[in-house]
Amino acid sequence: MATITRTPTTEMEVTSIRLERELKDKLKEIAGNQGYQALIRDILWNYVQQKSGEWKPRFSQADIRASIAATAQQEERCVLTGQLIQRQQPMLLGLTRNGDMVPLSVESFSE
Repeated sequence: MATITRTPTTEMEVTSIRLERELKDKLKEIAGNQGYQALIRDILWNYVQQKSGEWKPRFSQADIRASIAATAQQEERCVLTGQLIQRQQPMLLGLTRNGDMVPLSVESFSE
């Protein structure tokens, strides 16, 4: 997950959050040199953008190595178009260059 350029930390408010030690350790492993606090901010911004409708694509078709047919088990959002994929609707799962599986609308590859 790439770090999104945001407000300088000197302009941020300090917030305390309690995390299980195991969760914090896992976040540190995933974050690597990025730092787990920056990773948590990225995760929270992505969540807010997705839920608020302010979502912006982070992937292009060139980022998808392969795709397989699937059925959404919960509401998803296509990483290419931002289109909502409703529960039980046909969709694709795209394998990215980084090895992540991401939700794709069927229409995102029919263009």
